[in-house]
Amino acid sequence: MKIALQYVNDLNGNTQAVQLPLNEWEKVLNKLKKYEQTLKLRSDLREAFDQVAILKKQKGQKQTLNDFLNEL
Repeated sequence: MKIALQYVNDLNGNTQAVQLPLNEWEKVLNKLKKYEQTLKLRSDLREAFDQVAILKKQKGQKQTLNDFLNEL
């Protein structure tokens, strides 16, 4: 992905901002949203697997999925 960037500098030559075409910015935002969704899904799956591991270690009566759903 090659993007035509423009740098905005202050009077001392320090870069203060970066400009890019709007269509490129929208592409960047879309990719960022996809990455965020992927990270959220991975986090949720990791948490679910951790919970399953904890449940497998527990002794005694376990709640079935149907019982859990009926409580909602």
